[in-house]
Amino acid sequence: MKRSGRVIFAGALFGWSHVHAQEVGEPLAGLALAREACGTCHSVLPGQQSPNRQAPSFEQIASVPGMTPLALTVALQTPHKTMPNVMLDPKELRDLGAYIASLGNSP
Repeated sequence: MKRSGRVIFAGALFGWSHVHAQEVGEPLAGLALAREACGTCHSVLPGQQSPNRQAPSFEQIASVPGMTPLALTVALQTPHKTMPNVMLDPKELRDLGAYIASLGNSP
């Protein structure tokens, strides 16, 4: 019984990690989406100011402590008073979050 329980537990861990790995977004796809859907208000490239001064640059957003792709996904699904309600599908959310998070590694 103990061995069987270990196999099931190991299988559950493997299965979870496999699903978790598939949830990572593609930063380049996120950049393309950001240019199209967000670029009229936010600066999507490092070192630039946002066209709308009230909208933080993606580089600023990425530098917020604790800002992970998951935190970005949650933030992007939360209404903001000054931001239009942009509807993104789950893959787009992952890609955009991955792109913004990648900016946190910029010098």
